[in-house]
Amino acid sequence: MTFIHFKPVALGAVGALLLLNGCAAIGLTLLSSGAGILTGQSVAYTMDGFAYRTFTAPISQVESATRTALDRMGIRVDATAQIDQGKALRAQSFDREIEIELEMVSAKATRVRTVAKQGVFFKDRATATEILIQTEKILALG
Repeated sequence: MTFIHFKPVALGAVGALLLLNGCAAIGLTLLSSGAGILTGQSVAYTMDGFAYRTFTAPISQVESATRTALDRMGIRVDATAQIDQGKALRAQSFDREIEIELEMVSAKATRVRTVAKQGVFFKDRATATEILIQTEKILALG
């Protein structure tokens, strides 16, 4: 029977690497969320890949701006549906399915939630975020 003998220094190094691995993930998350604050873009994300933002504008203006943003990005809207507090848009690009929910928070505030799905498992946060950024720019030109 062979025994593997670990030296305390080796165990400490392995333990430190495991701890740093978690810290790196936390640091990258904080860095990426802080980047939006530094550039004036405040987009939040859910754990399942959705990007969302609330705009100070009525739902009709936000829907119009969102449709304009999608058109400028070359993304076509395939379907529109009524949901409890607003509308849902389904759009398509070459290899991405995009879902957008517009939810009326109040008469003058609208929450937009976007997800860009590429295949079954991959969520494209960059495209979901860009839709929100472009919508914000169009609303600012208003």
